[in-house]
Amino acid sequence: MNIILLEPEIPANTGNIGRTCVATNTALHLIKPLGFDINEKALKRAGLDYWDKLDVKIYEDFEDFLQQNPGAKIYMATTKAKHTYADVKYEENSFIMFGKESAGIPENILYNNEETCIRIPMANSIRSLNLSNSVSVILYEALRQQEFKQLQLEGQLTKYTW
Repeated sequence: MNIILLEPEIPANTGNIGRTCVATNTALHLIKPLGFDINEKALKRAGLDYWDKLDVKIYEDFEDFLQQNPGAKIYMATTKAKHTYADVKYEENSFIMFGKESAGIPENILYNNEETCIRIPMANSIRSLNLSNSVSVILYEALRQQEFKQLQLEGQLTKYTW
């Protein structure tokens, strides 16, 4: 799977998303401008010691992303979508795009890709969810549909005596 962050603004969100991507063998695609320096302490603190294990690619703008990923199937997360994230059948190498925290994905991009726009259902009284939470919700649905391929499905308890 692939997560795209279009012009992310908050380093802690991107760090959290990076950690989720490492935990799920998901590539992270960052599209400039970024609202922080990629070496920023807050970014790495949120990603803990996983940042060096992250498959991350950085692009100059959305056009640069499209040129480097021709034919990419991109699902666009937006509160303006007609369909929910659960209505979609995600392909194995799908891209799921999220916009910047303050404004989301620009209308012109959404308008040209309306058929692949998806939303997370929520009460009318709230504008949106936190970006890193939104990524987790949708990414794990896509991974569930792929039967969590290449992910550890079982844990093991250790017996402790107190």
